[in-house]
Amino acid sequence: MQEQVSKKGIWKVIGASSLGTLIEWYDFFIFGSLSIVISTKFFPSDNPTAAFLSTLATFAAGFVVRPFGALFFGRLGDLIGRKYTFMVTLLLMGGATFLIGCIPSYESIGYFAPAIVLILRLLQGLALGGEYGGAATYVAEHAPQGERGYWTSWIQTTATFGLFISLVVILVTRFFLSEAQFDLWGWRVPFLLSILMVYVSYLIRKNMDESPEFTKAKKEGKTSKNPLQESFGNKYNLKFVLLALFGAAMGQGVVWYTGQFYSMSFMKTVMNLDSDQADMILGIALLFATPFFVVFGKLSDRVGRKWVMLTGMLLAVLTYRPIYEAMYQVTNLSNKQEVSSSAADVSQRVETAEGYDEVSHIEKTYSDGTSLKTTTTAHYLIDGSPKNNSEGKNTLVKNTVHISGGNYVYLIFLIFIQVIYITLVYGPIAAFLVEIFPVKIRYTSMSLPYHIGNGIFGGLLPAVSTYLASNAKMAQDPSFYLEGLWYPIIISAVCFIIGALYINKNMVAKDLN
Repeated sequence: MQEQVSKKGIWKVIGASSLGTLIEWYDFFIFGSLSIVISTKFFPSDNPTAAFLSTLATFAAGFVVRPFGALFFGRLGDLIGRKYTFMVTLLLMGGATFLIGCIPSYESIGYFAPAIVLILRLLQGLALGGEYGGAATYVAEHAPQGERGYWTSWIQTTATFGLFISLVVILVTRFFLSEAQFDLWGWRVPFLLSILMVYVSYLIRKNMDESPEFTKAKKEGKTSKNPLQESFGNKYNLKFVLLALFGAAMGQGVVWYTGQFYSMSFMKTVMNLDSDQADMILGIALLFATPFFVVFGKLSDRVGRKWVMLTGMLLAVLTYRPIYEAMYQVTNLSNKQEVSSSAADVSQRVETAEGYDEVSHIEKTYSDGTSLKTTTTAHYLIDGSPKNNSEGKNTLVKNTVHISGGNYVYLIFLIFIQVIYITLVYGPIAAFLVEIFPVKIRYTSMSLPYHIGNGIFGGLLPAVSTYLASNAKMAQDPSFYLEGLWYPIIISAVCFIIGALYINKNMVAKDLN
């Protein structure tokens, strides 16, 4: 009877914790999901490549500050408790996300737009730096011994579900709006909706109790007076922090962001796949693969965390390049047979603040069902003279590829494989991090290596990989589309070696009282 009550109680804990964490991940990832659109709103539009890279850099900035959020909120969590700390992070994240949806465009307020976006993105990063450690610690401290991998793996699903929901909200918004409406104001809707979800989650979280382990430590006077000093000023504990970072979290971070963000960017910017199709393909792959977080979390309870996580890293090192080569070939039109082509026509004239644009289209279809739409936009001033961008051109050419049938299913499968790698490395890692640190400094000690691994090594991945691929393309490297993968491959390989050599299956830090 006691076991049943216990299980019922922990499901309530997981439900309340997961909902808030899911919403925070949604808030954080909606920016990445809309990065291509955002690049045209908050940054100068005369150089699309530079604008997109600037957006990725702003996206990455939110990750870079996550370790600082981990230190600040981790310290609070070890001083005053887990519950109240991650209630604050929830409200901070929700407010920043809502305000991003309210910022005027670059055309309206100039460089204030990207500056404000950057500030709010930094606040998002600080909030998420405190949220994850609190939620993972809170659930783990309610979980029965020997089952922490299983119960904390439910929290791990929230990151992927947060991304999935962000994609669904975007697709639904696009469905009900025209392309022009979405481009003009509809992209703001996913940001604005977050405030409602945050409010509901806040109402649920405020009725939660503090974790039993922290409550017990507080009653016994065993909480830390200086969590930062005890976490990082003590050589014994610092050794565990560094091993958690370089032997687990670093590799986990790059595998996570390769499968869920670089793959999306790759489909849209390198493969030129239609944005809605790319979002749908990623969403379907996420939906099918997400249950494996729980599968591998539970497996880690039986066989240990170490080799479950390291297997995901090793598979990524060995197969990323073949996977992305196969992805690229799905939309490589040079290997496809053209069956029809429509003549270019000026379909519309769009008035702008400085003049007008003329837009023309050419559509081609291929024997395997693939279609290509080439849109050429010519910019003109009011007097009819060409308006040149920073590269001396007045036209912008955009290629959009649609796929169907077997190609569509095949691409879902290739993304699904990458998400399986994510579930291997991410499913067990919360339990791994919680278990190696004592209660009194757990929130602080586990949060920092996790957020450096994910925020620095993982968060920089889209920008670094896109930069490497862009340089290779400019150098006319025929395999430019694979060059961005060297970053996650090298980081994963280094992490695999360190983890294999130095992580002990039963490694647990001692409570140094």
